[in-house]
Amino acid sequence: MPPKRFAFLVALLASLAIGAALPSLFDAIRTRIAPDRQSQASEPAPAEGEVRLSPAQIETSNISIEAVGPGDISRQLTAPGAVKPDPDKIARVAAKVTGVVEQLRKRLGDSVARNETIAIIDSREVAEAKSEYLAALANFELQNVLFQREKGLFEKKITAEQLFLKAKAIFMEAKVKLDLARQKLAALDMSEQEIAALPSQPIAELRRKEIRAPLAGRVIERLVSVGQPVGGEGQAKELYVIADLSVVEVELAVPAADLSLLREGQEVRVQNAEGRGFEGKITFVNAMITRETRSGHVLARFDNPDFALRPGSLLEAEISLKQAHVKLKVPRSAVMIIDGKPNVFVRTADGFAKHEIELGRGDDGAVEVVSGLTPGEEIAVSNVFLLKAELGKQSIPAE
Repeated sequence: MPPKRFAFLVALLASLAIGAALPSLFDAIRTRIAPDRQSQASEPAPAEGEVRLSPAQIETSNISIEAVGPGDISRQLTAPGAVKPDPDKIARVAAKVTGVVEQLRKRLGDSVARNETIAIIDSREVAEAKSEYLAALANFELQNVLFQREKGLFEKKITAEQLFLKAKAIFMEAKVKLDLARQKLAALDMSEQEIAALPSQPIAELRRKEIRAPLAGRVIERLVSVGQPVGGEGQAKELYVIADLSVVEVELAVPAADLSLLREGQEVRVQNAEGRGFEGKITFVNAMITRETRSGHVLARFDNPDFALRPGSLLEAEISLKQAHVKLKVPRSAVMIIDGKPNVFVRTADGFAKHEIELGRGDDGAVEVVSGLTPGEEIAVSNVFLLKAELGKQSIPAE
């Protein structure tokens, strides 16, 4: 048989064999595909507003779930503030005598106890006043002795009344001079204890005037130097500024529109630069409005035991306004606006279902639910946008 004819016969037989096998192959493919289509057809499509997710998918998506319940709604107002010392706990230590600074015993930031000696002034004025007092005291004591002697003689009818009255007049004059000298020392800021100790004081110390701290606190300003003249005309009057910073004030700038909402005693919360929170209360609300900033002047008082609130620092303050108890409260993060209306996603056996709700009062973190939910229902409160996105995919029509 010629080779060309033989090749033609082989090709013809192969074509017949493939044609006979194709029907059975197509049947096998149909058999494998049909169950998948039947299973897909048997599974019902998600209901409107339903997002199907398994527990594993919920956990992977970091969707948190919380039960709906009652709670408190409180409005908060945020205002800038500046820390400053409490004016009732700040003292400006002045030199009430004319002299020269001999010693300064405290530096900036040092702690000071009440009545502690913090400076020494060398003053001729003080020396003269002390000397005058000591002379008046010595004269008073002498005249007192003479008066008591004349009084005894007069009572025994030994001396004349005229001599007794003269001694009494001299004694009373000495007493008046002593009182005037004591008052002069008191005007120079000398205490009764210091005046009483003068007779035993060395002469070399008569020129020294001790300056004492009027309150306990810390030195926040030192205004003079050693050797500097003080107290005279054109000279420094103040030596130190001492503040008790265990209590501070925060001056708040509140917008005029919100000023009527504030009352004395309302709670205020601030944070320092390290993020530490402090609780205080409003102590003063000024009715006057600042023309430049159109804001009101409000003062709040804070305990500051470890001096973490530093005067001069700027911070943000949160003022708690009215509180209201509501039957149902949900986090704002749980509410999604869908088709222009507020909705939440309620947990179901197969995932989540969208529920339209009606909102009421709210604050920065939560909002009241008036209708659309019942107490105890569990809703998604974090990563809720993922559920909204999945719901949006379902609304896209298939081609």
